[in-house]
Amino acid sequence: MNRFQTAIDFSLSHEVPWPRDPRALPAPGQQPFGVHHNDPAPWNVLRGPVHARGGVSGVILQQGVEVAAWGEPDRADLTFSVAKTYLALLAGVAQARGLLPDVGEPVFTRVPNIGFDSAHNRRITWRQLLEQTSEWEGACFGLPDTVDRYRTVSHDPRPPAGKKGDARPLQTPGTYWEYNDVRINQLSLALLHLFREPLPEVFRDAILRPLNAGENFAWRGYDDGWMEIVDRDGVKRKMQSVPGGTHWGGGVSISARDQARIGQLLLNDGAHNGAQLIPTTWAKRMREPCYIAPFYGWLMWLNPDGTQFPVASKDASFMIGAGGHYTWIEPAHHAVIAVRWIDSSNAAEFMQQVSAAFDSPIIKELRL
Repeated sequence: MNRFQTAIDFSLSHEVPWPRDPRALPAPGQQPFGVHHNDPAPWNVLRGPVHARGGVSGVILQQGVEVAAWGEPDRADLTFSVAKTYLALLAGVAQARGLLPDVGEPVFTRVPNIGFDSAHNRRITWRQLLEQTSEWEGACFGLPDTVDRYRTVSHDPRPPAGKKGDARPLQTPGTYWEYNDVRINQLSLALLHLFREPLPEVFRDAILRPLNAGENFAWRGYDDGWMEIVDRDGVKRKMQSVPGGTHWGGGVSISARDQARIGQLLLNDGAHNGAQLIPTTWAKRMREPCYIAPFYGWLMWLNPDGTQFPVASKDASFMIGAGGHYTWIEPAHHAVIAVRWIDSSNAAEFMQQVSAAFDSPIIKELRL
């Protein structure tokens, strides 16, 4: 019997209460598929495609070796805000290519005329976008940033006191942390203009293929997210800006096994098979606490005081998405745990059972 079987069985019996078909009406005890339903009208609609999902799946790696897998680990499913971390990885690729030499530089300096040119927005830096402290103001593909002001997310220890969608007074960029998907989409748009290549192509070539990953991977944008951009060869191409999640549809479809491989890349500080896919300093910086929001790094959730995720180490980091998507990077056990479609209200108990399995005698022997 696999030492993780208790945790696996627990996850399988606590599936997220969403229909598997996003077009289906929720059954009794279920919730609607997705998170856009919580937005104020008229923004509570899908702007991009979604597709049917599988059941609970997961993969556990230890010391880079797969020690457990369950469900459909090779099924490419929507992963919601785990895609935010993928944008941070792409920014690291941009730095490695010399396209983003200084994260403290204002964004409008390199990509003008895409929404960073106002007196307020021209002060916003790449670092602030990565930390979610930018306070960017405007609309991205018709979605105003106000739709996600006063946004409450489950792992925010300081939830805002206000009504979601109200125009919370803006603060100086860099002085206020807020989880805001419109601003994330604006970061993605800025990266598209920085690379002048479709981000899904960059991510596949720079990250997934070297990891022997990416089968059935897709990163889709909104139906109206297309534009013409002159690429680095001087050719005008039609490209789609992709969102950093599936809040309004679209986003990344990827397998649990590939999610674990990406987590392993971060655990290895950006290295894989002797190649540095993202700079070591960048990978480490992604896991450093934001000064005003120490529970957050560069589009990753952190655990520096051990209270957000009590069974995880203080050095652990997380990629998290709505719908019960967790990629737990745990240096204390040289491990990566990817689980998806688990009911988030039971995620802490799942983590407790995984932690207990790591602390068992057989698993300790594997670490010797």
